[in-house]
Amino acid sequence: MSLSFPIRFPGQLAVILLASALCTAAVAQQPSATPAPSSNAQPSPTAQASPNQAHEGFWGRVNPFARKKWVNRQLDPINGQISELNEVNAKNARDIKDVDARAQAGISRAQSTADQAAAAATAAGQQAAQAGTVASQATGKVSSLTQTVNGLDQYAERKSLTITFRGGQPVLSAESRQQLDDLATAINGHQGYLLELSAYAPATGALGIQNSQRLADSVKRYLVTQHNIPVYRMHAVALGNAQPADAERIRTGKVEVRLMENTLAASGESTPRFDSSRNGSERP
Repeated sequence: MSLSFPIRFPGQLAVILLASALCTAAVAQQPSATPAPSSNAQPSPTAQASPNQAHEGFWGRVNPFARKKWVNRQLDPINGQISELNEVNAKNARDIKDVDARAQAGISRAQSTADQAAAAATAAGQQAAQAGTVASQATGKVSSLTQTVNGLDQYAERKSLTITFRGGQPVLSAESRQQLDDLATAINGHQGYLLELSAYAPATGALGIQNSQRLADSVKRYLVTQHNIPVYRMHAVALGNAQPADAERIRTGKVEVRLMENTLAASGESTPRFDSSRNGSERP
């Protein structure tokens, strides 16, 4: 059978050829007539059409790659694997986050413990330094106290003078009084001193001792009454006509006065001192 169409436009030829090709393909795919199968005959595998094929339609049979259902069947296993992979990745992320959180907590606890240990070490160092300072101060105080104790009875001579008496009489001359006035002025307001008085008289035996005692008492009396020198700071001894080996013979009465200063008072250290404003009590 031949068809005759008037061709007015070139595009019409292309449309006609496409329609003819589609019809030919459809006729070729139609099943040929076959004898009816018997009731005992088993249908061939090719004769059974799947439910999905029943709904594929014309374009599904012509081009199966264009079917959405076919594409979905091909992508279902891949989608399942992707979902499984996503679950594994999510689990790994949760595990990593959990491990990181525990690690950070452990690091925080370790840092806190280290900080506490450092603070304790610093406090211990400070206490040790304070203990060392206290020990050094105690050592210094012990040394100072030892020096003080050793220097309590240590005196050195600072000044000496000789008071002479004419005719052996216990009467102070104007020159002798001036010497004692100068001595009292020098020691006024000072602490930690003693006055040693050694009295001599030319007579021998007990008479000489008695005469020298009267001379010493005359000097002490003047210092107490005229300058308020405490009696306990003066120590006198009556020697009569006794004399050192290198001294000249005693020809007249005399009293040798020596100003003795305590070594602690000389160095400015604290010594027991007398304070008259506290009724005779000692002050440091």
